Amino acid sequence: MYVLITANRNYSSWSLRPWMLMKGLAIPFEDQIEPFTNPVNYDEFRSFSPTGQVPALLDEGRTVYDSLGITLYLADRHDGVWPTETEARAWAQCAVAEMHSGFSALRNDCTMNVGVRVTPKPPSGALRLDIARIRELFAEGLSRFGGPYLAGASFTAADAFFAPVAFRIRTYGLDVGAGQAWVDHMLTHPAMQDWERQALAESWREESHEAELMAAGAITADYRTA
Repeated sequence: MYVLITANRNYSSWSLRPWMLMKGLAIPFEDQIEPFTNPVNYDEFRSFSPTGQVPALLDEGRTVYDSLGITLYLADRHDGVWPTETEARAWAQCAVAEMHSGFSALRNDCTMNVGVRVTPKPPSGALRLDIARIRELFAEGLSRFGGPYLAGASFTAADAFFAPVAFRIRTYGLDVGAGQAWVDHMLTHPAMQDWERQALAESWREESHEAELMAAGAITADYRTA
């Protein structure tokens, strides 16, 4: 059986992607959590990943690392990772690649934190551009392929890769226009709700992640366990 190594549910957006993909497609795996215990966890994580980062997938003696690398690996072995229809498949693959390589302002200014709600600071120009692009991308996918998922009627890697964005949109109250329909749909997905339950139950905190949260804006609600 696959072993998927991830980090804190509350903080780790990169971990959520393959976890959500495998849960959403009912691909069995053993779930192993290695929490962030320091601002830099490179030395500890090097014991299971050559990059010293999460996520990592262990399968038959090989280590598959990086959320995109894991997705491509699974796509060779399981149906449903990509849409079957040619146009939707091409769009989904581009959207996944764009999410993997872009949206740095969103990552930096709206740090992942599932369990809180934040009134964000006035957005930078770069963040405004990222939000506008997300609004455009979501609207395009929903209108072209009919929803409720980004590339059509079925859950695919495109939804898994933007799953952390759904949490960020809720945390910071970001306006994504018509794309809010996808956000609302994703937040009701059983796997997303399972991830959130685990995030809220986590008792540990990591100082640098909490500092990033404080820098993002004013916390208006904190639903995490004390």
